[in-house]
Amino acid sequence: MVNIGERGYLDLLQELLDEGVVKDDRTGIGTISKFGHQLRFNLEEGFPLLTTKKVFLKGIIYELLWFLNGETNIKYLVDNDVKIWNEWPFTAYLKKNNLELEFPRYTQKWLDKLNWFIDKIKNDVDFAKEWGELGPVYGKQWRDFNGFDQIKWVIEEIKKNPNSRRLIVSAWNPIEIEEMAKSGLPPCHTMFQFYVKNGKLSCQLYQRSADVFLGVPFNIASYALLTIMVSHITNLKPGEFILTFGDVHIYKNHIEQVKEQLSRKPKKFPLLKIKGNPKDIFSFKYEDFELENYDPAPPIKASVAV
Repeated sequence: MVNIGERGYLDLLQELLDEGVVKDDRTGIGTISKFGHQLRFNLEEGFPLLTTKKVFLKGIIYELLWFLNGETNIKYLVDNDVKIWNEWPFTAYLKKNNLELEFPRYTQKWLDKLNWFIDKIKNDVDFAKEWGELGPVYGKQWRDFNGFDQIKWVIEEIKKNPNSRRLIVSAWNPIEIEEMAKSGLPPCHTMFQFYVKNGKLSCQLYQRSADVFLGVPFNIASYALLTIMVSHITNLKPGEFILTFGDVHIYKNHIEQVKEQLSRKPKKFPLLKIKGNPKDIFSFKYEDFELENYDPAPPIKASVAV
C-alpha cells in the first residue's frame, strides 16, 4: 500500500530542491523557497507520523498540551525533557545580556552555555520566570485572545453548530506580534479551521512559514493529534487533516539531510489510540495516548534556525 500522505510530503521536499527559489531570510542562513502548497492526510488511514525518519512524538504531545493549557513559559517543556523551544529564549538571553559575541552560535562554548541555561530554567524558579517566558505565543492566543478563550468556544460551537463555517482559531494577533518576537517566535501556524461532515471532523491549518525538513513533520503530527482529541471530545470520528502553506522552504544547511530522507521509502503510518475517556480537551494527559505499529527509519539530525 502506498503511503499517499507521506509521499506528498516527500514530493514537496523534492519540488523545493528542483524548483525552489534561493532567498535570504531573517536567520541569515538562507532558504530554498516557494509560495503556496497543500498537503492532505486521511486520518482514517493512520496517524501521520513520518516514517522516513523518526519523529519525536513525546515532544509533540507535551507541546500540544502546553498550548492547550495556555502556557507560554518553557519550564513545563523543560521539566518534561522537551527541547524544541529552548533556543529562542536562550538566544534572547544572550542578546539581552550582550553575550552573543562571547558565545558564537553552535560552537561548543555556545552549547555548554545552552545546557547551563536549561539547567537554570529547570532548577531556579525565579530564573525560569524571567528568562523562560516566550511572551504571548500560541498558548496565550488560543486560550486568551484579547480576553477570549478560543479553544473552549470552538469545541462548544462544534457541538452546537457543526455546520458552521466559522469554526476558526487564530494565533495571529497583530497587536502582540512585536512582543512575541522578543523572546519567542510570532506564530508560524497562524490559523486553523474545523469542518464537520458525515459524523467526521476535519481540520485545515494555514501556516504562513514552514521549515519543511524540521518543523513541518511536527506540525503535521501536532494538528492531526489535535483533530483526534477534539473529535473524541465532540463524539465525532477523525476525518482529514489539511495543511496549507504560505512561504514553504528548506534551509540551506538542511539540504544534505533532505537528500538522505528522500533516499528512504515510506512505510505505513502507525495508529494512535486514546486510552481512558478524557471528558474535556483540557483534561488530557501524556499517558492518555498510545502509539501502535510505528516502525520509522532512524532520525536525521539538523540544527534549527533561530
